[in-house]
Amino acid sequence: MEAKGQAMTRETATRAQIAVLIYLMTNGVLFGADIILVLTWPALNVNAGFWISAVVAASFILAAPIAWWIVPRMQARYRRRRAAAILAPVPGSATGRF
Repeated sequence: MEAKGQAMTRETATRAQIAVLIYLMTNGVLFGADIILVLTWPALNVNAGFWISAVVAASFILAAPIAWWIVPRMQARYRRRRAAAILAPVPGSATGRF
């Protein structure tokens, strides 16, 4: 059976792998912030069972697009540093490069 559609590009595969790692951290932060809100706000604390379930669902759903949005910004920082290191002149060379 043949695979239909196109394979992932290298950039998309790398972005997806990093997004999975960022997803886990983002999910934890969203869950922690929202659970504190539920437990400290008396109006939400009354029906804590419902609101904690809603927090779990919301953190799972919202963490994915937030992680996908964060990844290119992290990659851009790395790429800028790497490009600057490659273009930096080498001390002691006549041309200032390699």
